[in-house]
Amino acid sequence: MRTLGIGVFLATALLAAPFAEESLVGRIEAKYGKFAKNRFLYLNDTMAKLQGRSDREKLEGVNDFFNSVRYASDLKVYGQSDYWATPWEFLGRDMGDCEDYVIAKYFALKHLGIDPKKLYFTYVKSRRFKEPHMVLTYFETPKSIPLVLDNNNFKIFPADQRRDLIPIYNFNGDALYLAQQKGLGQEVTVNKTHKKWDQLLINMQRNKI
Repeated sequence: MRTLGIGVFLATALLAAPFAEESLVGRIEAKYGKFAKNRFLYLNDTMAKLQGRSDREKLEGVNDFFNSVRYASDLKVYGQSDYWATPWEFLGRDMGDCEDYVIAKYFALKHLGIDPKKLYFTYVKSRRFKEPHMVLTYFETPKSIPLVLDNNNFKIFPADQRRDLIPIYNFNGDALYLAQQKGLGQEVTVNKTHKKWDQLLINMQRNKI
């Protein structure tokens, strides 16, 4: 019984671990100031309240939180044409482009216990803005119509209701698929995206701010 009690304690402690650790929040404050620190504290509070909720509630909570961040191009924020920021960089600067919203939402939902195999980075073309765009998609099953989390449309809709988006391909870190509104599609290889993903994982491990 004692061993079981320790196991339950460790499991509870792990579940309660904040998305942004205290030491990281301290670094954020030192670099970006008190406003940024408060945003991260609010993020941790939001994440704690979402623990134990349904997948849909987690999707909506995380989507709402990060969609409050201002949009800005990579060229304006980082002086590069295409940079994939960590959630710490994105929220610390309080601005970023479509990939940054997707990345932050992905890692937050993963932290909340959503199976990452259900979460995909989806490249689309926006009919409204007539340019490439990225959204996060959630597949209940591999053949499900995915739900779309988008910084340009704050409500979550199934992909077949987003007529303004033309799907191109999905990416989840393990594989790339030609996108379809129903299901994941046909697997393909895009080396440029894999390189961006690999560098992002390195930056996440380093807690890059």
